Parts: sequence; structure tokens; C-alpha cells
Amino acid sequence: MTLRVLLADDQEIVRTALRLVIDRREGLSVVGEAADGEQAVAQAIELQPDVVLMDVRMPGMTGVEATRRITTCWPGPGQAPRVLVLTTFDLDEYVHSALRAGAVGFLLKNSLPDQLAQAIRAAADGEAVLAPSVTRRLIDTVTALPAALLPNTPVPTLREGGPADLLTERELQVLVLVARGMSNAQIASALDLSEGNVKSRINRILTRLGLENRVQAALLAHEVGLTRTVRMRRP
Repeated sequence: MTLRVLLADDQEIVRTALRLVIDRREGLSVVGEAADGEQAVAQAIELQPDVVLMDVRMPGMTGVEATRRITTCWPGPGQAPRVLVLTTFDLDEYVHSALRAGAVGFLLKNSLPDQLAQAIRAAADGEAVLAPSVTRRLIDTVTALPAALLPNTPVPTLREGGPADLLTERELQVLVLVARGMSNAQIASALDLSEGNVKSRINRILTRLGLENRVQAALLAHEVGLTRTVRMRRP
């Protein structure tokens, strides 16, 4: 199956370079381009891509606002495209804003072509995609914030109906490995499960905890201390 990609960046030269990189990768195809946030939203609705590569800073409607509209106001049919933010700015404010808006990940424009292609495939599968340079800092920063500062992400405590009460032991283990940045394949290997089983469990975890994506799940696991308390055991 070919993954359909929409490019949203105000610089034509950037869009052209991204198209060349993506269209040369097997299973990936650029189906449209947008030069600002408004065009990105309109093109996403019209073309219904699997993934939107979204620049943060664009004239008019920003990439963050466009991401929010695509992920929270999707008219259908089907589920909203996954939004992967791609920018030159390795700054906390952009990372936090993009993820709070519903993006599944954040990648820098200086990433290698193979890293970009892998990130698109991971985003389409709902996996968290975070540039290595911001992953640790993001977790450190967000887990130090009050839960009220994580919009659309209910962060219950373990004493008040938190993950330990809502999830099975195996689901808790999967959640911890998600928080450690593992892919579905890595989690499957670590817990002796199939990738399909891991994907199903992650979907149930997100539903039961009322979360949007793996990034929010990872932040929640760190917030409530699961990464320190849950033991890893094979079946």
C-alpha cells in the first residue's frame, strides 16, 4: 500500500526538495502541496492523505493552528490524517505547541532522507516520532508541568483511577515501553507478542485513558511514574 503524503511549507524550494526525497522512496507518494496553514487544512480535507508534513512557521494560519484544525475538526470520512511537524526550529515552544495541537511527532528538517521516510511510515502507523535532540528534553519539561497544562490529555493520578486501575498488567507493560520510545516491533520482541497484538493493545490503552496518540501516552506514563514502578515480565 502506498502512503499518501501532503506537504505544507511556505517555501517552494523546501517543498520541491521534500517531494524529490519522498517520491523516490518505495511506498510513499506526495499527493499535494500547501503554502500556508489554510491551504494545508483545505488540501487535507480534499485529498485525505495518510500523513501531513507540516511546517510550524507559515504566513497567515500557522502550522500549529492548521494541525489543531485537522486533528480536532476533521469532517471525515475516515480518520484524520496523521500530522508530522517538520521544521528547522529545535525550540521547546514549537515542540510543545505542535504536540498539544495533536501532531504525532516532531522532526527537524536536517534529518537524513531515510530518517524522514521512516518517520512518515511510523506516523502513518500512529507511532510517536520525536527528533532525538528533543525527546529527553521534552519528557523532562512536560512531566514537570501541572496536568492542567496538557490540553486534551486527562492525566489521572494512580490514586484516582489512573492507568494502574484502568489497564491490565500487560497493557501497563506495553505503555511503559511506549514511554521508552520503542516501536511496535521492539515492544513485540521485548514482550514476546505479535506486532498486531501490540498495535491492538496500544489502541485499547489510548481509548481507556482518553488519549489522542502515543506521544500523550508516553508523557502520561512518565507523569504518573509508571516507568519506575511497572515490572517487565514475559508471558
